[in-house]
Amino acid sequence: MKVNNIINDFGNINSKSNVTQGNTDINFSDYLKQALDKVNDLQLEADNQNLLLATGQVENIHDVTIASEKAKIALDLTMAVRNKVVDAYREIMRMQI
Repeated sequence: MKVNNIINDFGNINSKSNVTQGNTDINFSDYLKQALDKVNDLQLEADNQNLLLATGQVENIHDVTIASEKAKIALDLTMAVRNKVVDAYREIMRMQI
């Protein structure tokens, strides 16, 4: 399965990637960086919503809650993936040649 198929299956995370119609190659590090940038953007949006709530500029508290939960879920998923990668690395390092 190509990386492009995986990206399309998960909601096209890399909206600003260098993937074109004729070029199906994508660098894994670019994909990872874009995913982490998206998590960071969600965190910044949640912080901004919390600041607006603290200053009384929010009319709908649901938006603040939704932004915070999106950021929390994205961070939890990122940490789970990181833990799996570290576990896989440790398993590879334990293998004998």
